[in-house]
Amino acid sequence: MTTLPLGLRIIYLLRWHKPAGRLILMLPALWSLVLACYQAGITPPLDLTLVIIAGSLATSAMGCVINDLWDRDIDAQVERTKNRPLASKSLSIAVGVVVLAVAALCAWGLSTYLHPLSFSLCLLAVPVIVIYPLCKRFFALPQLVLSLAWGFAVLIPWTAVTQTLDGNCWLLWGATLAWTMGFDTVYAMSDREDDRRLGINSSALFLGEYVPGAVLACYLLTAICLAVVGVRLQLAAPYFYALAGATIGWLSHWWRLRQEKEPSLYPALFNQNVSIGFVVLGGMILATLT
Repeated sequence: MTTLPLGLRIIYLLRWHKPAGRLILMLPALWSLVLACYQAGITPPLDLTLVIIAGSLATSAMGCVINDLWDRDIDAQVERTKNRPLASKSLSIAVGVVVLAVAALCAWGLSTYLHPLSFSLCLLAVPVIVIYPLCKRFFALPQLVLSLAWGFAVLIPWTAVTQTLDGNCWLLWGATLAWTMGFDTVYAMSDREDDRRLGINSSALFLGEYVPGAVLACYLLTAICLAVVGVRLQLAAPYFYALAGATIGWLSHWWRLRQEKEPSLYPALFNQNVSIGFVVLGGMILATLT
């Protein structure tokens, strides 16, 4: 990787060559924006939509660099991550810190555009993002901390539109926490052997043989929370059709986790969650237009 141009190495540091991880954070933010605007009786403003999209990209960039700075020595010992720029030393720590500072400045600048409550939530999200990579060293379920970080993707857009945290917001937050806990546990399955060897915690290790059932429970809780939000907002039929399709997709993931043990399964299921998230978003948009 040291032979690659500096700009390309920075793209690898930010994981922009793997859009699934960026999109899966952006999706709950867009869910929140669409439903909050529907509740408020307005069309999602273009400027706010662009701020939310750019903000999710900046936040994701921050999270990736923070993660790689904390974990550069661990990543170097894991097959999946050993070629990351900081782990392989194709980028220096100083460059990583500069990239982090730029991403943080971008995120801060975008957050100042939002309502004061949203801005406060942006600030509250920072320590969660910073501490998440450390949690795998001492906490049995670090994916739960990641889920809490993901939850801010719902709270920030919702308050930017409504200036409040109401019941529908918290239901969508709960759906996002459960969904994140499910798909990131699946993602962690790829690293189980390396994590066990290095003494690193993950929900995939903690749950052991119960991973398929636990993931199913997370996805069903996601579906229930999303369904309740739809009923409370009196969304039109397209939303519930989309949610039914998403639920069938999640059930198929549970079935495959029970039947298949190939390592390639876990990143594939993670990536499929992006498509499922877009199905839910499409149902939301169609329902609000009906």
